[in-house]
Amino acid sequence: MNLKYNRLLLALVATMAVGLQNLSAQSNGGVNSSYSRYGLGELANQSQGFNRSMGGVAQGLRGNNRVNILNPASYSAMDSLTFLFDVGMSLRQTRMTQNDYKEKFNSTTFDYVTASFRIRRGLGMTVGFLPYSNIGYSFYQMKAVAVDDYANQSITQQLNYEGSGGLHEAFIGAGWMPFKGLSIGTNIGLLWGTVNNQMTQIFAENGSSNTSSYSSMAAYYNASIVTWKGDIGIQYQTLLNSKNQLTLGATVGIGHKIGNEATMLRTTLNGDTIQRSTHNGYELPMTYSVGAAWEFAQRLTVASDFTYEQWGRCTTPQLTGSGVASRYVPSKGEYKNRFIVNGGVEYVPARYDHSFLYRINYRVGGYYSSPYQVINGIKGPKEFGLSAGFGIPITNAITNRSYVNLYAPTYINIGFQWSRRKASYAAFIDEDVFRINVGITFNESWFMKWKFR
Repeated sequence: MNLKYNRLLLALVATMAVGLQNLSAQSNGGVNSSYSRYGLGELANQSQGFNRSMGGVAQGLRGNNRVNILNPASYSAMDSLTFLFDVGMSLRQTRMTQNDYKEKFNSTTFDYVTASFRIRRGLGMTVGFLPYSNIGYSFYQMKAVAVDDYANQSITQQLNYEGSGGLHEAFIGAGWMPFKGLSIGTNIGLLWGTVNNQMTQIFAENGSSNTSSYSSMAAYYNASIVTWKGDIGIQYQTLLNSKNQLTLGATVGIGHKIGNEATMLRTTLNGDTIQRSTHNGYELPMTYSVGAAWEFAQRLTVASDFTYEQWGRCTTPQLTGSGVASRYVPSKGEYKNRFIVNGGVEYVPARYDHSFLYRINYRVGGYYSSPYQVINGIKGPKEFGLSAGFGIPITNAITNRSYVNLYAPTYINIGFQWSRRKASYAAFIDEDVFRINVGITFNESWFMKWKFR
Protein backbone atom coordinates (compact mmCIF):
# COMPACT_ATOMS: atom_id res chain seq x y z
CA MET A 1 0.00 0.00 0.00
CA ASN A 2 1.18 3.55 -0.73
CA LEU A 3 2.89 5.27 2.23
CA LYS A 4 0.44 8.18 2.22
CA TYR A 5 -2.46 5.74 2.52
CA ASN A 6 -0.75 4.04 5.46
CA ARG A 7 -0.41 7.37 7.20
CA LEU A 8 -4.03 8.26 6.47
CA LEU A 9 -5.33 4.96 7.83
CA LEU A 10 -3.15 5.15 10.94
CA ALA A 11 -4.41 8.66 11.60
CA LEU A 12 -8.03 7.55 11.22
CA VAL A 13 -7.56 4.58 13.54
CA ALA A 14 -5.80 6.72 16.14
CA THR A 15 -8.61 9.27 15.99
CA MET A 16 -11.25 6.60 16.42
CA ALA A 17 -9.38 5.00 19.33
CA VAL A 18 -9.01 8.30 21.18
CA GLY A 19 -12.66 9.17 20.53
CA LEU A 20 -13.85 5.80 21.80
CA GLN A 21 -11.74 6.01 24.94
CA ASN A 22 -12.84 9.53 25.84
CA LEU A 23 -16.45 9.60 24.70
CA SER A 24 -17.69 6.11 25.50
CA ALA A 25 -16.55 6.57 29.08
CA GLN A 26 -19.07 9.43 29.36
CA SER A 27 -22.01 7.80 27.63
CA ASN A 28 -23.42 5.21 30.08
CA GLY A 29 -22.44 2.37 27.78
CA GLY A 30 -23.32 4.42 24.71
CA VAL A 31 -27.04 4.14 25.49
CA ASN A 32 -29.55 6.54 27.03
CA SER A 33 -32.75 4.51 26.96
CA SER A 34 -35.27 3.68 29.65
CA TYR A 35 -35.92 0.40 27.82
CA SER A 36 -32.38 -0.79 28.61
CA ARG A 37 -33.62 -1.27 32.18
CA TYR A 38 -35.22 -4.61 31.36
CA GLY A 39 -33.57 -8.02 31.09
CA LEU A 40 -30.03 -8.00 29.71
CA GLY A 41 -30.38 -4.43 28.44
CA GLU A 42 -30.79 -2.93 25.00
CA LEU A 43 -29.56 -5.42 22.40
CA ALA A 44 -26.70 -4.09 20.28
CA ASN A 45 -26.90 -3.90 16.50
CA GLN A 46 -24.22 -6.43 15.50
CA SER A 47 -24.19 -5.66 11.78
CA GLN A 48 -21.11 -4.02 10.29
CA GLY A 49 -20.37 -0.94 8.25
CA PHE A 50 -21.27 -2.39 4.85
CA ASN A 51 -24.57 -4.08 5.78
CA ARG A 52 -25.75 -1.70 8.49
CA SER A 53 -26.48 0.78 5.70
CA MET A 54 -28.48 -1.97 3.98
CA GLY A 55 -30.97 -2.35 6.83
CA GLY A 56 -28.88 -5.00 8.60
CA VAL A 57 -29.29 -7.77 6.00
CA ALA A 58 -26.68 -10.51 6.28
CA GLN A 59 -27.78 -14.08 5.62
CA GLY A 60 -27.15 -14.13 1.85
CA LEU A 61 -24.13 -11.79 1.72
CA ARG A 62 -20.64 -13.16 1.10
CA GLY A 63 -17.49 -11.95 -0.61
CA ASN A 64 -13.70 -11.94 -0.46
CA ASN A 65 -13.43 -8.22 0.32
CA ARG A 66 -15.53 -7.96 3.51
CA VAL A 67 -16.35 -9.96 6.63
CA ASN A 68 -19.96 -10.93 7.36
CA ILE A 69 -19.95 -12.08 10.99
CA LEU A 70 -23.74 -12.59 11.14
CA ASN A 71 -23.45 -15.70 8.97
CA PRO A 72 -20.16 -17.53 9.63
CA ALA A 73 -20.60 -19.68 6.50
CA SER A 74 -19.50 -16.58 4.55
CA TYR A 75 -15.93 -16.91 5.88
CA SER A 76 -15.25 -19.62 3.30
CA ALA A 77 -15.22 -16.92 0.59
CA MET A 78 -11.98 -15.42 1.95
CA ASP A 79 -9.24 -14.91 -0.63
CA SER A 80 -5.89 -16.63 -0.04
CA LEU A 81 -3.81 -13.48 -0.56
CA THR A 82 -5.51 -11.00 1.73
CA PHE A 83 -5.98 -10.24 5.41
CA LEU A 84 -9.14 -8.30 6.33
CA PHE A 85 -9.34 -6.07 9.39
CA ASP A 86 -12.61 -4.24 10.10
CA VAL A 87 -13.36 -1.69 12.83
CA GLY A 88 -16.37 0.59 13.39
CA MET A 89 -17.97 3.12 15.70
CA SER A 90 -21.17 5.19 15.81
CA LEU A 91 -22.22 8.68 16.80
CA ARG A 92 -25.72 8.54 18.26
CA GLN A 93 -28.40 11.03 19.21
CA THR A 94 -31.50 9.82 21.09
CA ARG A 95 -34.65 11.94 21.30
CA MET A 96 -37.24 10.84 23.86
CA THR A 97 -40.86 11.96 23.86
CA GLN A 98 -43.55 11.36 26.47
CA ASN A 99 -46.69 13.43 26.03
CA ASP A 100 -45.41 17.03 26.02
CA TYR A 101 -42.04 16.19 27.59
CA LYS A 102 -39.00 15.93 25.30
CA GLU A 103 -35.35 15.17 26.02
CA LYS A 104 -32.24 14.70 23.87
CA PHE A 105 -28.99 12.79 24.53
CA ASN A 106 -25.77 12.37 22.56
CA SER A 107 -23.36 9.46 22.86
CA THR A 108 -20.63 7.53 21.08
CA THR A 109 -20.53 3.74 20.85
CA PHE A 110 -17.92 1.21 19.84
CA ASP A 111 -19.48 -1.17 17.31
CA TYR A 112 -17.05 -3.94 16.41
CA VAL A 113 -13.54 -5.00 15.52
CA THR A 114 -12.89 -8.13 13.44
CA ALA A 115 -10.03 -9.80 11.60
CA SER A 116 -10.39 -12.48 8.92
CA PHE A 117 -8.04 -14.61 6.82
CA ARG A 118 -7.98 -17.89 4.90
CA ILE A 119 -6.44 -21.01 6.41
CA ARG A 120 -6.61 -23.21 3.32
CA ARG A 121 -8.71 -23.51 0.16
CA GLY A 122 -12.38 -23.26 1.11
CA LEU A 123 -11.66 -22.66 4.81
CA GLY A 124 -11.63 -19.18 6.36
CA MET A 125 -11.34 -17.94 9.95
CA THR A 126 -12.52 -14.80 11.74
CA VAL A 127 -11.95 -13.43 15.24
CA GLY A 128 -13.74 -10.42 16.67
CA PHE A 129 -15.01 -8.34 19.55
CA LEU A 130 -18.31 -6.44 19.75
CA PRO A 131 -21.03 -5.45 22.26
CA TYR A 132 -24.01 -7.76 22.80
CA SER A 133 -26.16 -5.47 24.97
CA ASN A 134 -25.94 -2.09 26.70
CA ILE A 135 -27.52 -0.68 29.84
CA GLY A 136 -27.60 3.07 30.45
CA TYR A 137 -30.45 5.15 31.85
CA SER A 138 -31.34 7.65 34.57
CA PHE A 139 -34.87 8.97 35.08
CA TYR A 140 -37.43 9.59 37.81
CA GLN A 141 -41.18 9.58 38.37
CA MET A 142 -42.98 11.82 40.86
CA LYS A 143 -46.58 11.83 42.04
CA ALA A 144 -48.69 12.98 45.00
CA VAL A 145 -49.74 10.04 47.17
CA ALA A 146 -51.41 11.59 50.24
CA VAL A 147 -52.14 14.71 52.26
CA ASP A 148 -50.98 15.15 55.86
CA ASP A 149 -54.16 16.65 57.40
CA TYR A 150 -52.41 17.53 60.66
CA ALA A 151 -49.64 19.55 58.95
CA ASN A 152 -51.82 20.48 55.96
CA GLN A 153 -49.04 19.41 53.60
CA SER A 154 -49.05 17.21 50.51
CA ILE A 155 -46.89 14.08 50.52
CA THR A 156 -45.17 13.18 47.26
CA GLN A 157 -43.44 10.03 46.18
CA GLN A 158 -40.34 10.20 43.94
CA LEU A 159 -39.00 7.05 42.26
CA ASN A 160 -35.46 7.32 40.88
CA TYR A 161 -34.18 4.73 38.40
CA GLU A 162 -30.55 4.31 37.34
CA GLY A 163 -28.73 1.58 35.46
CA SER A 164 -25.39 0.77 33.86
CA GLY A 165 -23.50 -2.16 32.39
CA GLY A 166 -24.10 -4.51 29.51
CA LEU A 167 -22.55 -7.57 27.89
CA HIS A 168 -19.58 -7.88 25.53
CA GLU A 169 -18.81 -10.69 23.11
CA ALA A 170 -15.48 -12.03 21.92
CA PHE A 171 -15.67 -14.81 19.35
CA ILE A 172 -13.75 -17.02 16.97
CA GLY A 173 -15.37 -18.50 13.88
CA ALA A 174 -14.67 -20.64 10.87
CA GLY A 175 -16.40 -21.18 7.53
CA TRP A 176 -15.84 -24.20 5.27
CA MET A 177 -16.90 -24.98 1.71
CA PRO A 178 -17.08 -28.81 1.46
CA PHE A 179 -18.02 -28.59 -2.21
CA LYS A 180 -18.73 -25.86 -4.72
CA GLY A 181 -21.70 -23.69 -3.84
CA LEU A 182 -22.33 -24.97 -0.30
CA SER A 183 -20.68 -23.46 2.79
CA ILE A 184 -21.16 -24.08 6.51
CA GLY A 185 -19.71 -22.21 9.46
CA THR A 186 -19.86 -21.52 13.17
CA ASN A 187 -19.05 -18.78 15.65
CA ILE A 188 -18.13 -19.69 19.24
CA GLY A 189 -18.04 -16.75 21.61
CA LEU A 190 -17.56 -15.68 25.20
CA LEU A 191 -20.13 -13.30 26.73
CA TRP A 192 -19.26 -11.33 29.83
CA GLY A 193 -20.36 -8.19 31.60
CA THR A 194 -22.57 -6.81 34.37
CA VAL A 195 -26.21 -5.93 34.93
CA ASN A 196 -26.65 -3.08 37.43
CA ASN A 197 -30.07 -1.60 38.17
CA GLN A 198 -30.98 0.67 41.08
CA MET A 199 -34.27 2.08 42.30
CA THR A 200 -34.77 4.51 45.19
CA GLN A 201 -38.12 5.60 46.64
CA ILE A 202 -38.25 8.91 48.52
CA PHE A 203 -41.22 10.51 50.25
CA ALA A 204 -41.32 14.23 50.92
CA GLU A 205 -43.67 16.84 52.36
CA ASN A 206 -44.21 19.78 50.02
CA GLY A 207 -41.27 18.53 47.94
CA SER A 208 -38.59 19.33 50.51
CA SER A 209 -38.52 17.50 53.86
CA ASN A 210 -38.57 13.74 54.42
CA THR A 211 -41.47 12.45 56.44
CA SER A 212 -41.38 9.97 59.27
CA SER A 213 -44.81 8.58 58.34
CA TYR A 214 -43.52 7.01 55.12
CA SER A 215 -40.31 5.05 54.90
CA SER A 216 -37.95 5.67 52.00
CA MET A 217 -36.47 2.61 50.29
CA ALA A 218 -33.60 1.63 47.99
CA ALA A 219 -33.31 -1.54 45.90
CA TYR A 220 -30.25 -2.82 44.02
CA TYR A 221 -30.35 -5.55 41.35
CA ASN A 222 -26.95 -6.83 40.19
CA ALA A 223 -25.46 -9.69 38.24
CA SER A 224 -21.99 -10.50 36.97
CA ILE A 225 -22.24 -12.67 33.86
CA VAL A 226 -19.75 -14.95 32.12
CA THR A 227 -21.15 -17.47 29.66
CA TRP A 228 -20.80 -18.82 26.12
CA LYS A 229 -22.58 -18.07 22.87
CA GLY A 230 -22.79 -20.20 19.72
CA ASP A 231 -24.12 -19.69 16.19
CA ILE A 232 -24.24 -22.08 13.21
CA GLY A 233 -24.61 -20.85 9.63
CA ILE A 234 -25.10 -22.22 6.14
CA GLN A 235 -25.05 -20.64 2.66
CA TYR A 236 -25.73 -21.94 -0.83
CA GLN A 237 -24.64 -19.90 -3.84
CA THR A 238 -25.56 -20.62 -7.46
CA LEU A 239 -25.14 -18.90 -10.83
CA LEU A 240 -28.51 -18.49 -12.51
CA ASN A 241 -26.86 -17.32 -15.73
CA SER A 242 -23.84 -15.30 -16.82
CA LYS A 243 -25.03 -12.16 -15.03
CA ASN A 244 -27.30 -13.32 -12.19
CA GLN A 245 -26.20 -14.97 -8.97
CA LEU A 246 -28.34 -16.11 -6.05
CA THR A 247 -27.18 -16.82 -2.49
CA LEU A 248 -29.41 -18.40 0.16
CA GLY A 249 -28.40 -18.34 3.80
CA ALA A 250 -29.55 -19.29 7.29
CA THR A 251 -28.22 -19.25 10.85
CA VAL A 252 -29.28 -20.71 14.18
CA GLY A 253 -28.27 -19.14 17.49
CA ILE A 254 -28.14 -21.59 20.40
CA GLY A 255 -30.18 -20.56 23.46
CA HIS A 256 -29.31 -21.70 26.98
CA LYS A 257 -29.47 -20.77 30.65
CA ILE A 258 -26.87 -18.38 32.06
CA GLY A 259 -25.70 -20.04 35.25
CA ASN A 260 -24.35 -16.98 37.08
CA GLU A 261 -25.62 -15.54 40.34
CA ALA A 262 -28.00 -12.57 40.37
CA THR A 263 -28.55 -10.67 43.63
CA MET A 264 -31.17 -8.32 45.02
CA LEU A 265 -30.72 -6.02 48.04
CA ARG A 266 -33.57 -3.91 49.40
CA THR A 267 -33.19 -1.55 52.38
CA THR A 268 -35.51 0.95 54.04
CA LEU A 269 -34.94 4.09 56.07
CA ASN A 270 -36.19 2.20 59.12
CA GLY A 271 -33.32 -0.26 58.78
CA ASP A 272 -35.21 -3.24 57.35
CA THR A 273 -33.09 -5.19 54.88
CA ILE A 274 -33.94 -8.02 52.48
CA GLN A 275 -31.19 -9.74 50.47
CA ARG A 276 -31.86 -12.55 48.02
CA SER A 277 -29.94 -14.33 45.24
CA THR A 278 -30.62 -16.86 42.49
CA HIS A 279 -28.77 -18.87 39.86
CA ASN A 280 -29.81 -19.36 36.24
CA GLY A 281 -31.77 -16.12 36.42
CA TYR A 282 -31.10 -15.08 32.82
CA GLU A 283 -31.28 -16.98 29.54
CA LEU A 284 -30.21 -16.51 25.92
CA PRO A 285 -32.89 -17.26 23.32
CA MET A 286 -32.88 -19.66 20.41
CA THR A 287 -32.73 -17.54 17.25
CA TYR A 288 -33.47 -18.50 13.64
CA SER A 289 -32.59 -16.39 10.59
CA VAL A 290 -33.09 -17.02 6.88
CA GLY A 291 -32.34 -14.77 3.93
CA ALA A 292 -31.41 -14.42 0.29
CA ALA A 293 -29.27 -12.11 -1.83
CA TRP A 294 -29.53 -11.65 -5.60
CA GLU A 295 -26.60 -10.09 -7.46
CA PHE A 296 -26.80 -8.76 -11.02
CA ALA A 297 -23.68 -8.25 -13.12
CA GLN A 298 -21.51 -7.54 -10.04
CA ARG A 299 -23.23 -4.15 -9.84
CA LEU A 300 -26.58 -4.54 -8.10
CA THR A 301 -27.27 -6.57 -4.95
CA VAL A 302 -30.76 -6.94 -3.46
CA ALA A 303 -31.09 -8.80 -0.15
CA SER A 304 -33.67 -9.57 2.52
CA ASP A 305 -33.72 -11.45 5.86
CA PHE A 306 -36.26 -12.76 8.34
CA THR A 307 -35.31 -13.47 11.97
CA TYR A 308 -37.30 -15.13 14.74
CA GLU A 309 -36.06 -14.90 18.36
CA GLN A 310 -37.65 -16.97 21.12
CA TRP A 311 -37.32 -14.45 23.92
CA GLY A 312 -40.70 -15.51 25.31
CA ARG A 313 -39.09 -18.69 26.65
CA CYS A 314 -36.36 -16.78 28.48
CA THR A 315 -36.38 -15.95 32.19
CA THR A 316 -35.18 -12.97 34.19
CA PRO A 317 -34.78 -12.88 38.00
CA GLN A 318 -37.91 -11.51 39.71
CA LEU A 319 -38.83 -10.90 43.37
CA THR A 320 -41.96 -12.77 44.43
CA GLY A 321 -43.79 -12.62 47.75
CA SER A 322 -43.14 -10.05 50.46
CA GLY A 323 -41.16 -9.68 53.65
CA VAL A 324 -39.28 -12.69 54.98
CA ALA A 325 -41.32 -14.96 52.70
CA SER A 326 -40.08 -13.24 49.52
CA ARG A 327 -38.01 -15.13 46.95
CA TYR A 328 -35.79 -14.05 44.07
CA VAL A 329 -36.38 -16.60 41.34
CA PRO A 330 -36.07 -17.00 37.54
CA SER A 331 -39.43 -16.05 36.02
CA LYS A 332 -40.93 -15.62 32.58
CA GLY A 333 -43.05 -12.67 31.56
CA GLU A 334 -40.57 -9.85 30.91
CA TYR A 335 -40.03 -10.93 27.30
CA LYS A 336 -42.10 -12.11 24.34
CA ASN A 337 -41.04 -13.70 21.07
CA ARG A 338 -39.77 -11.29 18.43
CA PHE A 339 -39.47 -11.27 14.65
CA ILE A 340 -37.35 -8.92 12.53
CA VAL A 341 -37.63 -8.20 8.80
CA ASN A 342 -34.69 -6.57 6.98
CA GLY A 343 -34.23 -5.45 3.39
CA GLY A 344 -31.42 -3.69 1.58
CA VAL A 345 -29.87 -2.74 -1.77
CA GLU A 346 -26.27 -2.07 -2.81
CA TYR A 347 -25.30 -0.57 -6.17
CA VAL A 348 -21.85 -0.10 -7.69
CA PRO A 349 -21.92 1.67 -11.10
CA ALA A 350 -18.71 0.04 -12.39
CA ARG A 351 -16.75 -2.03 -9.89
CA TYR A 352 -13.60 -2.28 -12.03
CA ASP A 353 -13.60 1.22 -13.50
CA HIS A 354 -10.72 3.58 -12.81
CA SER A 355 -13.15 6.43 -12.11
CA PHE A 356 -13.47 6.97 -8.36
CA LEU A 357 -17.19 7.84 -8.37
CA TYR A 358 -18.03 4.72 -10.38
CA ARG A 359 -16.37 2.48 -7.78
CA ILE A 360 -18.29 3.82 -4.77
CA ASN A 361 -20.79 1.39 -3.19
CA TYR A 362 -24.20 3.07 -2.73
CA ARG A 363 -26.46 1.45 -0.11
CA VAL A 364 -30.00 1.83 1.25
CA GLY A 365 -32.16 -0.34 3.48
CA GLY A 366 -34.76 -0.64 6.20
CA TYR A 367 -36.06 -2.96 8.91
CA TYR A 368 -38.98 -3.66 11.24
CA SER A 369 -38.90 -5.38 14.63
CA SER A 370 -41.93 -6.52 16.62
CA PRO A 371 -42.04 -5.76 20.39
CA TYR A 372 -40.14 -8.25 22.55
CA GLN A 373 -40.26 -6.56 25.98
CA VAL A 374 -43.21 -6.76 28.35
CA ILE A 375 -43.50 -3.83 30.77
CA ASN A 376 -45.95 -4.20 33.66
CA GLY A 377 -47.94 -6.68 31.60
CA ILE A 378 -48.05 -4.42 28.53
CA LYS A 379 -46.07 -5.15 25.37
CA GLY A 380 -43.16 -2.79 24.81
CA PRO A 381 -42.34 -0.68 21.77
CA LYS A 382 -42.08 -1.89 18.21
CA GLU A 383 -39.08 -0.64 16.26
CA PHE A 384 -38.51 0.30 12.64
CA GLY A 385 -35.83 2.21 10.79
CA LEU A 386 -34.27 3.39 7.54
CA SER A 387 -30.61 3.55 6.57
CA ALA A 388 -28.35 4.72 3.76
CA GLY A 389 -24.63 4.97 3.21
CA PHE A 390 -21.54 4.67 1.06
CA GLY A 391 -18.60 2.34 0.76
CA ILE A 392 -15.71 4.55 -0.38
CA PRO A 393 -12.62 2.79 -1.81
CA ILE A 394 -9.46 4.60 -0.72
CA THR A 395 -7.02 2.36 -2.58
CA ASN A 396 -7.15 1.29 -6.22
CA ALA A 397 -6.31 -2.38 -5.67
CA ILE A 398 -7.38 -3.70 -9.04
CA THR A 399 -4.71 -6.35 -9.37
CA ASN A 400 -3.94 -9.01 -11.92
CA ARG A 401 -6.76 -7.90 -14.25
CA SER A 402 -6.13 -10.83 -16.56
CA TYR A 403 -7.09 -13.29 -13.82
CA VAL A 404 -10.74 -13.05 -12.58
CA ASN A 405 -10.45 -9.27 -12.06
CA LEU A 406 -9.53 -9.54 -8.40
CA TYR A 407 -10.80 -6.36 -6.77
CA ALA A 408 -10.03 -5.93 -3.09
CA PRO A 409 -9.60 -2.31 -1.98
CA THR A 410 -9.63 -0.82 1.50
CA TYR A 411 -12.97 0.84 2.23
CA ILE A 412 -14.27 3.58 4.45
CA ASN A 413 -17.91 2.77 5.19
CA ILE A 414 -20.09 5.72 6.16
CA GLY A 415 -23.74 5.17 7.04
CA PHE A 416 -26.72 7.13 8.29
CA GLN A 417 -29.53 5.50 10.23
CA TRP A 418 -32.81 6.61 11.74
CA SER A 419 -34.81 4.27 13.95
CA ARG A 420 -37.96 4.77 15.99
CA ARG A 421 -39.31 2.93 19.00
CA LYS A 422 -43.05 3.45 19.12
CA ALA A 423 -44.97 2.21 22.15
CA SER A 424 -48.59 1.07 21.98
CA TYR A 425 -49.31 2.49 25.44
CA ALA A 426 -49.58 6.27 25.71
CA ALA A 427 -47.73 6.48 29.04
CA PHE A 428 -44.59 4.84 27.58
CA ILE A 429 -41.71 6.75 26.05
CA ASP A 430 -41.23 7.05 22.28
CA GLU A 431 -37.63 7.17 21.08
CA ASP A 432 -36.09 8.45 17.85
CA VAL A 433 -32.44 7.46 17.38
CA PHE A 434 -30.18 9.05 14.75
CA ARG A 435 -26.81 7.38 14.06
CA ILE A 436 -23.79 8.13 11.95
CA ASN A 437 -21.80 4.93 11.47
CA VAL A 438 -18.14 5.03 10.47
CA GLY A 439 -16.13 1.91 9.70
CA ILE A 440 -12.88 1.03 7.99
CA THR A 441 -12.29 -2.27 6.22
CA PHE A 442 -8.55 -2.76 5.74
CA ASN A 443 -7.66 -5.17 2.96
CA GLU A 444 -3.97 -6.00 2.89
CA SER A 445 -2.16 -8.45 0.60
CA TRP A 446 -0.19 -9.99 3.44
CA PHE A 447 0.09 -13.45 1.89
CA MET A 448 1.06 -12.52 -1.66
CA LYS A 449 4.31 -14.08 -2.83
CA TRP A 450 6.40 -11.53 -4.65
CA LYS A 451 8.46 -12.63 -7.68
CA PHE A 452 11.46 -10.82 -9.12
CA ARG A 453 13.09 -11.13 -12.53
